[in-house]
Amino acid sequence: MFSFRCTWAETDVPGAPYCTFPSGYGYEVIATNIPTDLGFIAVLRHKNQQPTLFGNDAKYVYLSVEYWNENILRLKLYNPHDDRYQVPIPLNNPSSKALNPNYHVNITDSPQFGIVVTRTSTNTEIFNTNLPGFVFSDQFLQVTAQLSSSNIYGFGEQRHQSYAHDMHWKTWAAFARDNQPDNDENLYGVQPFYMNVENDGNANGVFLLNSNAMEITLQPSPAITYRTIGGILDFFVFLGPTPENVVQQYTSIIGRPLMPPYWALGFQLSRWGYENTAAIRAVVDRQRAAEIPQDVQYSDIDYMDNYRDFSLSTTNFADLPELIKDIHDHNQRYIVIIDAAIADDPNDFAYQEGIKDDIFIKYANGTILEGHVWPGPTVFPDFTHHNVQKYWSKCVEHLYENQSVEFDGLWTDMNEPSNFDMGSINGCNQNKYNYPPYAPHILGAEVNGSLFQKTICMDTVQQAGLHYNLHSLFGYFMTKRTFTALQEVFPSRRPVVVSRSQYAGSGRYASHWLGDNASTWQALKDAIIGILEYNIFGIPYVGADICGFRGATTVELCARWMQVGAFYPFSRNHNSLGEPDQDPASLGTVVVNASIKSLKERYRLLPFLYTLMQDAHDHGSTVARPLLHEFPTDENTWNISTQFLWGSSFLISPVLDEGKEEVDVYFPKARWYDYYTGQEITTVGTTVTLPAPLDGYIQLHVRGGIAIPAQEPALTSAECRNNSMGVLIAFDENGSASGTLYWDDGVSQDTRTTGKYNEFLFTAVTENNQITISILTLNNGLGNMTVPFDTFLIMGLERIPPSSIKVDNVEVDFQNVIYETSTNAMMLVNLGLQLTEYHTIVMTL
Repeated sequence: MFSFRCTWAETDVPGAPYCTFPSGYGYEVIATNIPTDLGFIAVLRHKNQQPTLFGNDAKYVYLSVEYWNENILRLKLYNPHDDRYQVPIPLNNPSSKALNPNYHVNITDSPQFGIVVTRTSTNTEIFNTNLPGFVFSDQFLQVTAQLSSSNIYGFGEQRHQSYAHDMHWKTWAAFARDNQPDNDENLYGVQPFYMNVENDGNANGVFLLNSNAMEITLQPSPAITYRTIGGILDFFVFLGPTPENVVQQYTSIIGRPLMPPYWALGFQLSRWGYENTAAIRAVVDRQRAAEIPQDVQYSDIDYMDNYRDFSLSTTNFADLPELIKDIHDHNQRYIVIIDAAIADDPNDFAYQEGIKDDIFIKYANGTILEGHVWPGPTVFPDFTHHNVQKYWSKCVEHLYENQSVEFDGLWTDMNEPSNFDMGSINGCNQNKYNYPPYAPHILGAEVNGSLFQKTICMDTVQQAGLHYNLHSLFGYFMTKRTFTALQEVFPSRRPVVVSRSQYAGSGRYASHWLGDNASTWQALKDAIIGILEYNIFGIPYVGADICGFRGATTVELCARWMQVGAFYPFSRNHNSLGEPDQDPASLGTVVVNASIKSLKERYRLLPFLYTLMQDAHDHGSTVARPLLHEFPTDENTWNISTQFLWGSSFLISPVLDEGKEEVDVYFPKARWYDYYTGQEITTVGTTVTLPAPLDGYIQLHVRGGIAIPAQEPALTSAECRNNSMGVLIAFDENGSASGTLYWDDGVSQDTRTTGKYNEFLFTAVTENNQITISILTLNNGLGNMTVPFDTFLIMGLERIPPSSIKVDNVEVDFQNVIYETSTNAMMLVNLGLQLTEYHTIVMTL
C-alpha cells in the first residue's frame, strides 16, 4: 500500500524515516504573479495522479506572498475554497508593501512546487521548500524547508538540554499541556518560532502562525519539516541581519513585551503548602531577620476555600488581609494564584456568575463540559467569549473588594487547560477531533492517538471555534483577560500577570515561569536555556523556580541556584507541597550568605535591569541574552548556554555542577572587566577557569563600551529608589562607553506614551589624552529627582590617577577619588549631583 506513496529505504540512523516522498510529489504552479496590495498570489494545484496520506487534500492552494517591510516577509498557504480556521490573535499589519526588500522570493515548479527565499546581500538561501512532500489536507499539513545552516534556536515549549538544536532527525511537538519538564515532551505553551544563525554570522528567523497540534523534525541536511493538523500554513520570515534584529522584527509583528512595574524586578518568594497565614508570617519574618532582600510574597492555592477560585479560606487564612497589609507596610507586594477551572458548585460565586453570563465551554449540543481539577468537579471558562471579559473582571474585583484580598498581581496556573480527567468526567467522543487521523508526537498520542490527555475534549465549542483549533490559545486568552481585569481594578497601575501557559504574543500581557522543574543540577542547567529561549520568543520577563519545585533541594544546590537566580529577569524561589522549606533563611548560613551577596548585586543593578526592560518594551530587545547575539561571527558562542548576558555587556557565569569551586568562563574578543574589582581580563577569545567558591560571589564581568546605572541596594526596591545613584563606566578599545537610564514612578501605565519619565544618556570619550564624561537629559517628564547622583566607577583607565579631574569645571578634591593602580579602576564619590542637570567630568591623563 505504501510502496507507491513513498520511497522505502531502511536505515540505521536513529530517527531518520524509512519512507520518503519521491521527487515531484506535491503541487504544481498553474498561475503566479497575481498582484495584491502587499505582493502577489500564486495558485497551486494538487497533482491528482498522486495518492494522499490521510485524504481530503485541497485541490487548489493559494500562496500569498506579502512584502511586509524590508526585512519581513509573509508566506501564507491556504485553501481559497474552504473557510479554514486562522489564529485569532492581533498582528501589527503593514499599510503598504516594501519596495526594496533585503530578500528575493522565487516560486519554483520543478521538480515540484517550492518557495525559495534568498538574502540578497549574500545570496544565501534561508528558506527553501523546493522539496517533495508538501501536503495540504483537512487534518494534515506538511512542508519541509532547506535551511541556511544547522544553527537553530527556539521552538517551544519543551525542555531542551542544549541551546542549539540537535539536527539529527530530532522531532519536537508543540501542544499546550500540563506536563513536568523531565523529558522531551510538549509542555505548557506553544512558541512556533525559531532563529537560524547563518554560517557567516547573519541571522534570520521564521514564525509559523498556527495554533493546532504540531511537530517539527530537524534534519542534518540541514532542514526542518513542519507537520500540523489544522488551520493554514502562515509563515513569517525575518531577515535580521543580527540576532537582536530578528527578535525585534518578530516582536514588531506579535507585539512588544510588557513593561513590568519596578517592584516586580525584586526577589519573590512562594511555595505550595503554606498551611495557614501563620506559616507565611514565619517565612516573611525570618527573611527580614536574615536581611535578605525581598519584594514579593505569594500565596498558592492554599489560601482558597476548598481550592475554589476567587474565594478565601476562613479556616486557615481568615487574617490574610491583615498579613497583606503588613506586607504593604514594609514596602513589599503580594501575588495570589488563580487557576483556570471554576468549581462546578451552584453556591460558588464564580460558577453562579459564569452561568449568568453563559461563558463556560460546551459541547456542540449546548451541554457544559465538566472535568476535575483541585476543587473537584469543575467547568472551564471560554476566554474567547464576548461576555468573558465582563465576567472575569467581576470575579477579580470580587476577590479584591468583597474578599478583601488586596493583591498586587495575579498568577494564572493550570491554564493549558489542565484537567485531571481524560477529557471530561465522561471521557470524549470517538471522532476526528479527539482522535485525528494523524496525531503529532504529543503527550498521550502515543497511547491511543488521542489529543485530550490531561486536558479537555477537542470537539467542545468556544465562541471563536472548536477547542481542537483553539486549545493552545487557552492560556493566551486567559492571560489577556486577566491583564485587562487588573487594568480595570487598578486603573493607574501596571498589571502583573504570571502565566504558565502562553502562545506567541503572550509577552504583551504576562511573564512566564518555566513550570514544575525538579530540584536537580540538570534542571539548574536547563533553566538558562529556557530563559534564553523565552527572550527570543518575546517574553523577556521570565524565570525558573529557584532551587527547584519538585523534590528536596540541598544546601549546595540552593546556594548555587540563588546565585544565578538572582539574575533571572523574573526571580522567584518556589517549591511544592510536602517538600521541606527552601526559602533562603530556612536553609542556614551558606544559602543565606549566597542569597544576600547575589541579591544585593541584583538590587544594586535594578536601574540597569529596569532600563533593559524598557528597551525590550520599546524595541523588542532581549534582556537575558545569549553571547551569540553580541558575537554572532564567533562560532564558539553558537552553543553557549552556561553563561548569559544582561543586555549587551553584563556577563553572568554561574557554577552549575555539584562540588565545583571554579567555573569556566568564555570571553569573546572584546575588553572585559571583573565586575567586583575592575581588573581587566587579559586573555580573551578563549575559555578561562576562574575561582568560584561556594561561600564567594558569582562570577560577573562587564564588557567595555557600556555605562551601567546603579543604586545603593536595600531590602526592597522601594527603599532602593530613595538611595544614592551612580554609574559604572567600562571603556572599550577606543576609550569610549555609553549607556542610558530610564526612570519613572515605577508603577504607572504607559509612562513612555504620556511622557512622565526621565531618561538620561551617559557618554565617555577619550581624545587627546583627555577623558570627557557627560550626562545628558533626554527627557525630563518627572522634573528634578530627589536622590543624589554621587558615584562614578570607571574601569579601563590608561593612567591612575589622572593628573586632574574637573566636575562641571570645578576641580575635584582628591579625597573624593578612590583608585587602585593594580587594576586601573577609579571611583569618584560624594559628588551630590542633580541628575536632571547637564554635567561633564573632564579628566586629564
